[in-house]
Amino acid sequence: MADIQDKKLINEASSLMPRLIYEVIRREGDEELQRPNKSLIWSGVAAGLMISFSVLGEAILRTHLSETSNKYLLENLGYSLGFMMVILGRLQLFTENTITTVLPLMAAPSPHMLMRVLKLWVIVLAANVAGALVAASLFAFTPAIPADLLPAIMALSEHALGFDPATAFFRAIPAGILVAALVWTLPQAGGSKLLVIVAFTWLIAAGDFAHIVAGSVEMWFMLVTGSTTAGDAVFAFFIPVFAGNVVGGTLVFALLAYGQVHEEIHENPEE
Repeated sequence: MADIQDKKLINEASSLMPRLIYEVIRREGDEELQRPNKSLIWSGVAAGLMISFSVLGEAILRTHLSETSNKYLLENLGYSLGFMMVILGRLQLFTENTITTVLPLMAAPSPHMLMRVLKLWVIVLAANVAGALVAASLFAFTPAIPADLLPAIMALSEHALGFDPATAFFRAIPAGILVAALVWTLPQAGGSKLLVIVAFTWLIAAGDFAHIVAGSVEMWFMLVTGSTTAGDAVFAFFIPVFAGNVVGGTLVFALLAYGQVHEEIHENPEE
């Protein structure tokens, strides 16, 4: 009896093997691919709305923190707020899908599976961007937020859209990797999930990396206030950042994650 209890405690305390983490995420991806389109759309729109609190949280801290040498690092903690709401609320965020839905494709590659993944990407990204538009419009045209926060939101938005296309692309790669690493880490985070989310997403902001959905709030804010053109928004920000996030989340992290477990998967197909 004692041996059984000891083994149970050891199993509970042990970290998940990479193969098991892979399987958890692969199954989550399968579930996402099976969700009805309407569910994906509403969940994606909600994620686009909620991620706006990353911009708002950062703007609040930038506005109200005293000028110190650590202000930049502290204000970037606000960036984690929207991600906490989206991830803990299990909403559909495009950059999470760049790993969750790709692992099932790697496990069973086929043209049909590829089309299912691409269809989900289009639906979720479009829904995220639509939600971001609603949030940015609320910021710009309603008294939903205090007027003293608007200068900080504008400054953050100008900075996000201030890179040339090549720089925006490369700045988006680490963000894609970090979000994918966050997804990979959460299954074994246990009661530390909140801390893990804050740590990874804070690093995106502190490292000045580019995230397509949070950045879309800033892009739309610039567009609806007439502070940038549609051409600059699409070609200097949206397309390069989208491509960089996909490269980071899929071509880099997902391939590496799958590469370290595919031999074990084929050796233990029943698991």
